[in-house]
Amino acid sequence: MTDPIDRSGLTPRFWETKPLKALSPREWEALCDGCGKCCLNKLEDEETGEVALTCVACRLFDDETCRCGQYEIRHQFVPECIVMTPDNIDQHAYWLPRTCAYRLLWQGKPLFDWHPLISGTPESVHAAGVSMMGRTLPEFEIDEEDWEDHIIEEPV
Repeated sequence: MTDPIDRSGLTPRFWETKPLKALSPREWEALCDGCGKCCLNKLEDEETGEVALTCVACRLFDDETCRCGQYEIRHQFVPECIVMTPDNIDQHAYWLPRTCAYRLLWQGKPLFDWHPLISGTPESVHAAGVSMMGRTLPEFEIDEEDWEDHIIEEPV
């Protein structure tokens, strides 16, 4: 599988020396490990704020590649898709997966050894068993009121 994120030419371990707000757009995108968890529909308890992960994937998620099938134009199809940026991570980090590089760095934690920036290969996230490749159900097959029946534990 080809990696849609070009990590060549990036300064080695830039994520350890730069704050999130100082990252270039290319560096920011390179932090994505390709796990696909951010593309899963989540349920938030209005009283507690707790976020539950489901295996019900966004209609644009490609379960075989673990990527958005229309990443560049996704807002034309899914206007509610959140574009995570250094400027809005404070508002949205709580719903990101526990293994997400954006969340980890925002919390001051290191990346996992399987992260493609450390391993050197985009396949490492799948080999480690933390991605959603081959584990999702398309949202168009599941009624929204039944999403609670598809709550899962995050693969970590």
